Amino acid sequence: MNYIVGETLTDKDRSTESRLSLFMRRLLRIPEVKRSPAQEKRAERLFSFAILISALRCTLSYVILPFVIPLFGLGATVGVGPVIGIPLGAIAVFFDVKGIRRFWVAEHRYRWQMTVIYLLVIVLVMYLVIMDIVHLA
Repeated sequence: MNYIVGETLTDKDRSTESRLSLFMRRLLRIPEVKRSPAQEKRAERLFSFAILISALRCTLSYVILPFVIPLFGLGATVGVGPVIGIPLGAIAVFFDVKGIRRFWVAEHRYRWQMTVIYLLVIVLVMYLVIMDIVHLA
């Protein structure tokens, strides 16, 4: 479907949308669609930020803390990875969900593809957070 900038969906448009799209809108609590180029740009910026947070979490937990810090003789950081990884993982998942929602609010043409990418990142981050929790136990 093609929409005019700022146009809202009519009841007729909603009835022609796929059931899965309607399900996603309900799940993400998106009442109406108002598409604009500015919304698409914000969605793309948030995607970049959310992926950056996830990458930062992984870099700190699996590169900096276990390998780089000990090279400088700071071996007392053993066990600190999960303490940093769990909050960063929670923040990353928050921004990932927020990013999915923003793509759907903007009616971005790549919203389905971005949703899949976000969900894959969320699954990876949740796995890593669970592993950090197990490591702390």
